[in-house]
Amino acid sequence: MTRILIVDDHPIFRMGMTELLNQEEGFSVCAVAEDIHSARKALIETEPDMAVVDISLAADNGLDLVKEIVKGGRNIPVLVLSMHDESVWAERAIRAGARGYIMKKEASESIVIAIRNILKGKTHISESMMAHLLDKFQINPEFQNAPTENALTDRELDVYRQIGAGLSTREIAVKMGLSVKTIGTYRDRIKQKLCLKSAAELTRCAVLWAEKESFGKEKSRNEDELT
Repeated sequence: MTRILIVDDHPIFRMGMTELLNQEEGFSVCAVAEDIHSARKALIETEPDMAVVDISLAADNGLDLVKEIVKGGRNIPVLVLSMHDESVWAERAIRAGARGYIMKKEASESIVIAIRNILKGKTHISESMMAHLLDKFQINPEFQNAPTENALTDRELDVYRQIGAGLSTREIAVKMGLSVKTIGTYRDRIKQKLCLKSAAELTRCAVLWAEKESFGKEKSRNEDELT
């Protein structure tokens, strides 16, 4: 059972989301919060598996909570759910460490799909926004002049790939048969080689790289089917 924390300052929306998710197989809303303060308390008391966070909270910016969750090392994927335009806020949400962004006006089934995709280790944003981010990742001088994944050893690249797939340090350690400390060392080496400053930046870049790899494989597969 995936335990979900909902952070939104509208009581009616919280109730609606709670009812929607509790009806879905495998989902259970373990707590709701209206601001960052109550969300912090819920994170400690209920230890959710995932959080759905609105950007516009009564007196807070939901992205600050996203950054706090990621910076705190909690292995809690976050879906940002907002009324704000995706073209303006989706990239900001991903940069903050969120694993997805969806507009509140989307149908309820779209929200459920987004949550399930994120739980599978995917990043969930619209196709047009993903194409925009991938293009930016490829052509932005900031990325072009930065060290590439070619600087990583095979083992470091394997760890990087699994970070991009949404696995936690402990999960990677178990999968590779190594200690958590060893995986932590690999993470530090990767950050150093790619000139990344934080765990959140490492996760964001790994996710974008993984999506880019997946996009390239899918494109190549489609081209092969046409020939």
